[in-house]
Amino acid sequence: MKIKNNSYRGWFLILCAVLLFTMVLNISLGSVSIPFGATLNTLLGQDIDNSSWNYIIIDYRLPKALTAILVGGGLAVSGLLMQTLFRNPLAGPFVLGISSGASLGAALLLMGGSLLSGATVFNMVNDISLAIASSIGSFLVLAVVMLVANKIKDTMALLIIGLMFGSITAAIVSVLAYFSDAEQLQRFVFWSYGSVGNLSWSQLGILASSTVTGLLLAILSLKSLNAFLLGENYAKSLGVALRKSRLLIIVATGLLAGSITAFAGPIAFIGLAVPHLTRQLFHTMDHRVLLPAVFLYGAILMLLCDTIAQLPNSASVLPINAITSIVGAPVVIWLLVRKRKMIF
Repeated sequence: MKIKNNSYRGWFLILCAVLLFTMVLNISLGSVSIPFGATLNTLLGQDIDNSSWNYIIIDYRLPKALTAILVGGGLAVSGLLMQTLFRNPLAGPFVLGISSGASLGAALLLMGGSLLSGATVFNMVNDISLAIASSIGSFLVLAVVMLVANKIKDTMALLIIGLMFGSITAAIVSVLAYFSDAEQLQRFVFWSYGSVGNLSWSQLGILASSTVTGLLLAILSLKSLNAFLLGENYAKSLGVALRKSRLLIIVATGLLAGSITAFAGPIAFIGLAVPHLTRQLFHTMDHRVLLPAVFLYGAILMLLCDTIAQLPNSASVLPINAITSIVGAPVVIWLLVRKRKMIF
């Protein structure tokens, strides 16, 4: 990717440096405080005297930090894709009902036993089975949305249909919650809080594969995304295959948002707000610049929110969803008041 404006290169260098710093800071802070230098030496492959620090960093905090990078960057990119496709500044990565589908899959696993008495499979819940159930739910909804997208030409109608799918799945989840007992409901509520700290290295590999695939599809859609900014008729006049491009963007969003929700739960705010925050910084609508910038910005913000959520020097951990909204929403409000309008 060639960036003509040298100021963009400077901002990218700054974002990369901030990302590395926030990653090391995130790994250093927690219930056990580890010196910044010791953390950096461990990440660089150097031996440190404290073996317990090495174990904490390599087996727990490094996977968590990498998960936060994938989650923040992936959700931010999927939000950018949806805002551009629907030309709606309020569109996020979950407007197609993908998050609701993942929630439905998780709800069926965690609370479905109330309706299917005697089915022991619902009592055998672990992180892997929960991720599988959430993935199946999100991709079933995605498959239906893609089928509908192949039949209709109006993008706004597709947006409304996606919202309706989200409403239907949310209604089913509410029914399951009504009939579930307190323990099942509590497990589902804890899942809905979101978390980036529960993945093993093997699960992280699966999440990374899905996220990278989604990002590659988004990169293939760069020309179409820039054309969609001026409307579908303009894009068509440039030779963009509208139906194929829409499906490619939807699949990319589904892979990103679906896999992230499956492994980390529904994470609020990041996908909606980060594209706007990035536009305020870069002052461009060119997706060749925006897409990598949005990924870096989202990753940094997610690392910062996770650092706050883990309450350094405390054994308690706050819900990551609460932190992303509490930290992020005032920033967006301040920008809107200051700038008077969003750049879109």
